[in-house]
Amino acid sequence: MKTIRWGIIGCGAVTEVKSGPAYRQVAGFALQAVMRRDLAKAGDYARRHGVPRWTDDADAIIQADDVDAVYIATPPDTHLHYALRVAAAGKPCCVEKPMARTPEECARMNAAFREAGVPLFVAYYRRSLPRFGQVAHWLAAGRIGIVRQVRWSFSRPPRPTDLAGAPDWRTDPATAGGGYFVDLASHGLDLLMHLLGDIDGESGAVERQLGLYPAEDAVVAHWRHAPQPDGSRPLGCGYWNFAADRRRDAVEIVGSQGAIHFSVFDDVPLALECEGVRTECVIAHPPHIQLPHVENIARHLRGEASHPSTGDRAARATEVMARILGQA
Repeated sequence: MKTIRWGIIGCGAVTEVKSGPAYRQVAGFALQAVMRRDLAKAGDYARRHGVPRWTDDADAIIQADDVDAVYIATPPDTHLHYALRVAAAGKPCCVEKPMARTPEECARMNAAFREAGVPLFVAYYRRSLPRFGQVAHWLAAGRIGIVRQVRWSFSRPPRPTDLAGAPDWRTDPATAGGGYFVDLASHGLDLLMHLLGDIDGESGAVERQLGLYPAEDAVVAHWRHAPQPDGSRPLGCGYWNFAADRRRDAVEIVGSQGAIHFSVFDDVPLALECEGVRTECVIAHPPHIQLPHVENIARHLRGEASHPSTGDRAARATEVMARILGQA
């Protein structure tokens, strides 16, 4: 397969270490051009990362003859706008998470790429990480028996910028589709659907406990996962609070014969409790955390395997969050 030359729209913080370098390191990929509205910052990024070309014009990426595929790493309010243009150009695309602000925007993106006949990927990269592959292996091997329930508790204190009232797109619903819940819980809810099957019956309660910004800062939710082999359905619940005293990030999957413990974001060991024995497993993240995700994009484009995070799958996380927030 010929080298696939990528262009990035929005070469901001997420592309510095997490994602951008992966598009240069994966065999068969090259990072050809980057775009940022601030041309000087785009040039600085390009020089530091060895990218041949930079621009402040998104169309100069999307329409370029020397760009074969596009990675959209902008805030969610522009995902639909840029994705539709990439689809019209007939190029594969990866868009940052959350996929879009609303289920309706996700549906329009998926329809456009289906019509264009090119793939749309979404950067729910935890589906591709070896750490969570180990959790999937334990579940598939029946190490905890039939899954009965899952609980995810996440909290952290308000950021100094929140307390200072500084503008932040992550807490502006018009830009992000919600607040920190949408930005962070999307990762974990998507991961739980990957591990335990689709979610339905979701509902939630939402509060602005501190009132520091327009978006929610406290959310609780419950839901059901797809049926297990015996026909029973695991129940799920989640608690997210961004006005707490300290950081917590703990997931517990309880089964008929044991339990699995892990963190969605924090670098802590996985733990398997089975037959009265607790086993811990340490699997480090790669230095560029999206590398396995980008490697899976390459495999998909070569026809070797289907990517675990396509637009159709990613849209489910946005749909679930919208119902939890009472927006759908």
